[in-house]
Amino acid sequence: MHLKLLLLPSFISALTLKLIDTMGYSKDQLLARLKELQIEFSQYEHPVVLTVEAQAKYVGNMGGVLSKNLFLKDKKHRYYVVSALADTEVDLKVLSQRLGLGKGGLRMAPEEALGEILQVPLGCVTPFAVINESARHVSLLLDQGFKTQKCCIFHPLSNNMSIFLNAQGLDKFLKSVGRNPSYIDLEANPPVGKDQPPDLAAFVPSDSPVLSDLPEKAPPSQDSTGKSVGAATNSAAVTAKAVKPSGNAQNVKEKPVDSVRPSIPAADAGKFVEELLDRASALLLSEISEDSIKQHGGQLGDEVANNIKKCLREDLKNLATIFKNTAYTEGFYAGTRYQPKRH
Repeated sequence: MHLKLLLLPSFISALTLKLIDTMGYSKDQLLARLKELQIEFSQYEHPVVLTVEAQAKYVGNMGGVLSKNLFLKDKKHRYYVVSALADTEVDLKVLSQRLGLGKGGLRMAPEEALGEILQVPLGCVTPFAVINESARHVSLLLDQGFKTQKCCIFHPLSNNMSIFLNAQGLDKFLKSVGRNPSYIDLEANPPVGKDQPPDLAAFVPSDSPVLSDLPEKAPPSQDSTGKSVGAATNSAAVTAKAVKPSGNAQNVKEKPVDSVRPSIPAADAGKFVEELLDRASALLLSEISEDSIKQHGGQLGDEVANNIKKCLREDLKNLATIFKNTAYTEGFYAGTRYQPKRH
C-alpha cells in the first residue's frame, strides 16, 4: 500500500502536465507563471466583456491603456495574433501586403481554430496565448505603441479579468516561452513593389499547424451594437473595410440556444477532474499486487507507468476532447447571450 501511495502523486503530476498540453493553460496557471517570473502586474476582476468599449467601463479609468487583439489566418492556413493599442487603426489589406500575402491574404481566423490553436474562448485572444504548445507556429505582431506606455491592459486568457503590466514585463514573459518580442508600426503603409519588398515578410510563419478533428463551426456572435464578435477580441476599432461580419443576428435567432446546446457533464471542470482521478486511481491500484511486486521488483514503477499510459491514453484523450469542445461551445453561447449594460 505504501508503494501505491508513493506512485500516485508522480502519476497525477505527469497527468496534469499532459492535460495542460492538451487543453491549454488556464487563467490561474498563467498568473502563477507571471509571479514565478517575478513580473510586476496588477489584476482586476469584472464581468465577461467582448469589446474594448465594454472593458473600458470597468478598467478604462484605472491608469492603463486598453488593447485590442486579432486572431488572423492567411490562405495557406498560417496564423497570426495582432495585438495593438485600442486606438491604433489596423488595416488588414495593408498589413497583408506588408507581409507579402497580397491585398486579400489575411482574414479573421475561424472560431474552431481559435479553440484548437490558441486554446482560449471567444473574446479572449491575447499575446499570452502563445504560452500554449499548440500556438508555437502562430506569429505574434505587437504594436510598437506598447513600448511608450507606462501600463498596458490585457486579458489573461479569460475575458472576466484584466491585468496591468508594462512592455518590459510582457517581453520577459514572451522570452520565457521562447519568443522574441516583435514590435512594429501597425499604422505604417510603406510601398510594396518590385524594388521594395514587403517589410514584414520575415514574420510569416514558416510552418502551419496541423488541426485535429474540430467541432462544427458556430456562427459568430454579435455585441450590442450589432458588430461581429468572432475570433477577434476587443476589435471594434479595426478599420471597417478590413473585416466584414460573416454572420448576422437572424442566423442566431433561428436556432434557439437550448435546442443546440450540448448537455455534457464534462463542462463542469470539477466533475471532469474527479472522473480523471477516479479512473487513474482505479487503474493504478489494479496494477499493483503482491504478484506484480514479486515479478517486477525494482522495475515495478516503470512497468505500472507504462501499463497505465497504454490503458488510459485514448480514454483520457477522449475525455479531454469532450471537455474542451464542450467548454468551447459553452463559451460561444455565453457570448451570444451576453449583452453589455447600456448607460
